[in-house]
Amino acid sequence: MSEPYSLTTAGSTDVPEAAIREAADRLVHAARTVAPCAPVRDLIGSEDLAAAYAVQSLLVEARRADGAIVVGRKIGATSVAVQQQLGVDQPDFGWLFDDMDLSGAAEVPMARLLQPKAEAEVAFVLGADLADGPLDEAQVRTAVDSVVAALEIVDSRIAGWDISFGDTVADNASSGLYVLGEERRTLDEVEPAEVTMRMTIDGEEVSTGTGAACLGDPLTALSWLARAARAYGEPLRAGQVVLSGALGPMRDVPPGATVVAEISGLGSVTARFSG
Repeated sequence: MSEPYSLTTAGSTDVPEAAIREAADRLVHAARTVAPCAPVRDLIGSEDLAAAYAVQSLLVEARRADGAIVVGRKIGATSVAVQQQLGVDQPDFGWLFDDMDLSGAAEVPMARLLQPKAEAEVAFVLGADLADGPLDEAQVRTAVDSVVAALEIVDSRIAGWDISFGDTVADNASSGLYVLGEERRTLDEVEPAEVTMRMTIDGEEVSTGTGAACLGDPLTALSWLARAARAYGEPLRAGQVVLSGALGPMRDVPPGATVVAEISGLGSVTARFSG
């Protein structure tokens, strides 16, 4: 398999531990008060990924300490459109927790969000661990139990989405909430790279794309994530959900909006936002 992006490992950083903890405290406070904060690049820099992932790890520790349970991961900045929107040139990853899953909920509460945007994605539900072996596309394909349409509601704790790559990585890859569709398919039934996507907000088409927009193939993104997760010390496990990345541009979501994504072969997924 070709490597479209280099794999970033944890490595080391010259950023002082005190600065890393201050950055984490800033983001945790913003999340808990639902009030945007200043970027954290003044503390950890814009491109020091070791420092950014160290901040992210502290956020994960804080969520776990509050009782949240890890249920999967998300991959960010996988499409050229989103990379251009964010001014980055490589993917990143964040963590999914049980309270982020609003699948089947009647409404997405705007009170939980700061400045949400929606993007349509292919999600994978894993049937096997991805901890050993080459973690190439052939292996990750066999580990996928099902494929499902998804809406990721991305959010930023940083005011005005004024983010560098280091900011978004530190902020759990600008994670928010997510909604999974009701239809589940196997990889024998649908080829993720070949799907097409159409997303509407209140009936107006706002984003289109294809599976190939996600690193060429959402399975390529899953392989990248599997190796990154292992490199950072906590591999992907059976039963976890992976949001593989946007198939088209993300769009702002106003209060009271209804967002629908249609993905060929996977049906549709809907999120209705409170006013």
